[in-house]
Amino acid sequence: MHKTGGIIHLIRPINCIMMGFAVFVGSILSNPVFASINWINILFGFGTGFMLTAAAMIINDYYDRTIDAINEPSRPIPSGLISTREALLLFFAVSVIGFVFAYFTSVLCLLVAFISWILVVVYVTVGKKSGLPGNFLVSTCVAIPFIYGSIIVLDIIVSSVLIFAFMAFLSNTGREITKGIVDVKGDKAEGVKTIATIFGSKSAAYVAVLFYLMAVFLTPIPIILGLVSIWFIPLIIVTDVAFLVFSFLLLKDYSRKNAKKIKNFILLCFILGLLSFLVGVIT
Repeated sequence: MHKTGGIIHLIRPINCIMMGFAVFVGSILSNPVFASINWINILFGFGTGFMLTAAAMIINDYYDRTIDAINEPSRPIPSGLISTREALLLFFAVSVIGFVFAYFTSVLCLLVAFISWILVVVYVTVGKKSGLPGNFLVSTCVAIPFIYGSIIVLDIIVSSVLIFAFMAFLSNTGREITKGIVDVKGDKAEGVKTIATIFGSKSAAYVAVLFYLMAVFLTPIPIILGLVSIWFIPLIIVTDVAFLVFSFLLLKDYSRKNAKKIKNFILLCFILGLLSFLVGVIT
């Protein structure tokens, strides 16, 4: 793998695109009337979500380099493809670009973006070893882009956005706990107090599934409150079924290999969930 490929691997473009898209979804949930939307601000919002997520991926890998040397030795930093100095320079560069996009959107957006950035830094420097509280910090950062999108168009947070942000918080917490099963060997070596390292992979699988199920149980609320159209239903059913299937598979086999697969498949569930809300609001 060459250096450019290493940088791409380091920032995880799919995650960055998803968070940028989450800003867009938050904006549309708040104001589905396309003609009245300032699309330049939406574009800036996408850029902020993309860049600050890239920054989060980079700084997380920087602080995880000793753990990754055990769990994922082929990753760019532990493999030596990207030096720690290069990683830090890239982290600060994409952070500044993200803040510039936020500044050109509004001062309030810049403030929210900065708070999100601080949460990421707190997580990687202090919160990571705390286990579940650290998982909550990460999930808060995942939920913020939806709220950010609402602020872009209205300067307030609407109920539909809060519901989806909370779903994202719950499902991502489940994914973080699942990731703890994948990283259990390296986490134990570094004293990271995840549910998997303290109580074992089986207990972690059950707790992860609990969070997935809580997210699924919230999906009827937008329908009950009349926040989405009937077209929301088919897509969200597929999303819920996928969450239930992957939950069952995780409980059946909570090995590191299977947990890694489930962790990746849950990202597909996130994308389906985003599309469900987007279609439900637009139509």
